[in-house]
Amino acid sequence: MTVKKIEIKTDYKKIKVYSEYNADKIEYPLILSIPHSGTFFPPEFLQNVRFDEHTLRYNEDILVDKLLQGAIDSGITALKMEVTRTFVDLNRDRLEVDPQMFFNYPKDREILYDKHCRVGLGVIHRINHKRENLYDGLLDYNEVELRLKNLYDVYHNRLQQLISKCIKKFGFCLVLDCHSMPSKICTIVDSRKGIDICLGNLFNQSCPSEMGDLLATQFWNNNYSVEFNCPYSGAYITFNYCQPRKKIYTLQLEINRALYADEETLKESEDFYTIADDVSNAIINFAQNLSRLSY
Repeated sequence: MTVKKIEIKTDYKKIKVYSEYNADKIEYPLILSIPHSGTFFPPEFLQNVRFDEHTLRYNEDILVDKLLQGAIDSGITALKMEVTRTFVDLNRDRLEVDPQMFFNYPKDREILYDKHCRVGLGVIHRINHKRENLYDGLLDYNEVELRLKNLYDVYHNRLQQLISKCIKKFGFCLVLDCHSMPSKICTIVDSRKGIDICLGNLFNQSCPSEMGDLLATQFWNNNYSVEFNCPYSGAYITFNYCQPRKKIYTLQLEINRALYADEETLKESEDFYTIADDVSNAIINFAQNLSRLSY
């Protein structure tokens, strides 16, 4: 049986990889990373997948960038990926590639075949939110290398530059990696009331406990339920960038989508702006308090 070969030829010169905010003058020892809210779909990609744009968007962290707009407007530095997560996932290791997705995967190529690859959500997604295959054939590995070079590496290189700039000014830096989580998993974990906010600190390894407590308190003060490391303790960005000896700290923020959006239509709910104000104000207060700390 002949296997279909899919060769996607993307014009990266026409793609805006990321948007950055307040990067020229960093006012706080805090950088917001927003890797999964991009809504740009390369047309060449859409022509070669089995689903429409709306279906593919269920894999993204819907509207997280808009939730944080108030914090950004207040002067907090932020970096947001513009390209959809289904095309390349920034919160995975560059080596988290499933060799079985390609017709020409190099035999001597190093891989990190972890749990994300096994379920189809490595750095290059194989499935959608319903666990259906995105492609009806095998990809060209050379094309995927171009995705990583022109998108993944560009974002991460810029994030590292911002971290270095923050360290130079304040002596330390906290990267808050911002995401949303499906309401279903929140109620599975806690069937009594669900979880509103999850803060992942790699089980107290990615930042001093007082940092996490400081942010959690901002949400507790507004009656949000907050859990640490449940259901998520942190993924690649949280793990990769935390270097406590160099005073680089990380924290993963997960917000229950049902608080602010309709999870079927992917549109803002009637409570969106209230939640957005609460989230942004929590981060603003957090940033101001961080500035008073010394490490």
